[in-house]
Amino acid sequence: MLYENLGKAVRVLFIIILLVVILVYGKAFLVPLTFAALLAMLMLPRVKWLEGKGWNKALAAVMALLVIILFFTALGFFIGWQVADLAADANKIQRQFSDRMDDLRHFISQKLGIPPQKQDQIIQEQQASSGGQMSGMITGFLKGLGSFLTDAILVLVYIFLFIYYRAHLKKFLVRLVPEPDEGKALNIVNNAQQVSQKYLTGLSLMIMTLWVMYGIGFSLIGIKNALFFAVLCGLLEVIPFVGNLTGNLVTIGATLTQGGSVNMVLGIIAVYALVQFIQTYILEPLVVGAEVNINPLFTIIGLVAGEALWGIPGMILAIPLMGIAKIICDNIESLKPFGFLIGEEKKKKSSSGGFMKKVKGWFAKG
Repeated sequence: MLYENLGKAVRVLFIIILLVVILVYGKAFLVPLTFAALLAMLMLPRVKWLEGKGWNKALAAVMALLVIILFFTALGFFIGWQVADLAADANKIQRQFSDRMDDLRHFISQKLGIPPQKQDQIIQEQQASSGGQMSGMITGFLKGLGSFLTDAILVLVYIFLFIYYRAHLKKFLVRLVPEPDEGKALNIVNNAQQVSQKYLTGLSLMIMTLWVMYGIGFSLIGIKNALFFAVLCGLLEVIPFVGNLTGNLVTIGATLTQGGSVNMVLGIIAVYALVQFIQTYILEPLVVGAEVNINPLFTIIGLVAGEALWGIPGMILAIPLMGIAKIICDNIESLKPFGFLIGEEKKKKSSSGGFMKKVKGWFAKG
């Protein structure tokens, strides 16, 4: 029995190591494929609706691609317009930044005893040593841009093929299991697909709701380019915990650079706290729901592992992939302990049935 358990542990460890190797060395191939699969699941309900209206399958898939292209094109134009607006104030921002740097130099001179001339000398030495790195950064940026455009085209192609051949792919997954288990396998595939669609749709609605809330809050505070920072904070929500906070820190930094007051910074913090409260207690239960319910420990583990394996794309994909893995684990008897491990225990409902049940009872009495 001991040797049997040890052999099972060794096999599991070997599978994990093999999976990590595949994920690391297959990043260039797997990242566009995974993004395409998630976006295809997001658009699938709209495609089915069009097909129900008599549209050809290929035409419905093309329409889904056009919607995705138009959305990201509009988003890109908006961000470009806002960045151009920020660039128009570059001189003012530079003056504000210079003033802040002068204050910092004066503070260093007073507290640390390093005269401004010595500080300038240190900065010039650092710039001289990094001068050779600048050309490398530009080259790396151009290579990254070319790789991004290539991956974007691949993602669009994959989305079309995933939607068009979805029935064929589903049959393939079902045929991977023994014939007596095909019904159960089909049920797992359908459940994973439906729950993923609900989660991704809910996440999209939540991001758009965050745009509205942050846009209103930042505008009331008087932040310049408030809509741009609202969109930034909303988009970064795809990275749980870290993304939203990062967006607000960027907003605070930009506000200070533009000459914003301490009251504006406190206002940004207040907006962030209010939005987080609404998001946690209203938006997530109402819009996203509990279809993908990963506990905070494994949420953080997933984000760290995703960043280590695939960088920023890995952080974005970590939670949806863990959610799909949890669905699979919850529907396979031998894997249910793992689904329980990464998920949260369901809270027992109170005997009163909760606030919503009380409200329904009031209307029933009426």
